[in-house]
Amino acid sequence: MDDQFLVDAHWVERRAGHKVVLIDTRPAAEFWAGHLQGARHLDPFPFHYYDTSPKAIREFTEQSEWIFSALGITGGETVVFYENNAGMRAARGAWILEYLGHRAVKILDGGLGAMPAAKLTREAAPITPYPFKAAPRPEILATWEQVSAGLGRAATRIFDVRSEAEYYGENVRAKRGGAIPGAVNRDWILNLDPEGRFKSPQELRRIFEALGFGSGDEVIAYCQGGYRAAHAYYALRLAGYTKARNYLGSWGEWGNREDLPIEQPQRR
Repeated sequence: MDDQFLVDAHWVERRAGHKVVLIDTRPAAEFWAGHLQGARHLDPFPFHYYDTSPKAIREFTEQSEWIFSALGITGGETVVFYENNAGMRAARGAWILEYLGHRAVKILDGGLGAMPAAKLTREAAPITPYPFKAAPRPEILATWEQVSAGLGRAATRIFDVRSEAEYYGENVRAKRGGAIPGAVNRDWILNLDPEGRFKSPQELRRIFEALGFGSGDEVIAYCQGGYRAAHAYYALRLAGYTKARNYLGSWGEWGNREDLPIEQPQRR
């Protein structure tokens, strides 16, 4: 089971200052109201990419590279992303940096909720930019062409991690409502326990096996914009699925393109 990307409060407290960079992915107002000592701020939520053409993926990579350069990331440190729980903002930030090729990316499991005694500060130290250079890992990202090529393929599973209302077309957030054909739906939030931590690898494995995911399957997760899907990517990895991908464009791309097939699932 690959759970090495998760760290707890004790790990953060022990490793603070030892080539560890904390990145707070909450909205700016929450960051400035109080954050962990030394944390840098990045709210990844405004950065939507609904185009996964080759040109757009290059632009996404270049912009992401610029963002982490501005955050002073060198590639030689361990980067820990956090928010109030182990949520989609932290997962999105971690997934982007992992896609860029950084090899020491982690998520604070449970977020600030797991550190009730932590002393928060409103002070933020200046950041020295660094020319971070990406070495993209395309195997953890899916484009619309790769999703399309996987439709009907036995070893490729399409994982819809939106709400049921989105999946059934009751909450329409694009030109079209519905789902990618053959997609299996399970809301991403169900991968967390009541304390806001990831469920155990064993429990997640049982859940995904019950959905029909085989151990060797390629599982492509999607949502509306690739944030909840980034979280599902980490849940899949935690459960031992080594061929997980995040469909970056997600329904924001697929549902707005009338040349791509959809289905209209019906509640039973």
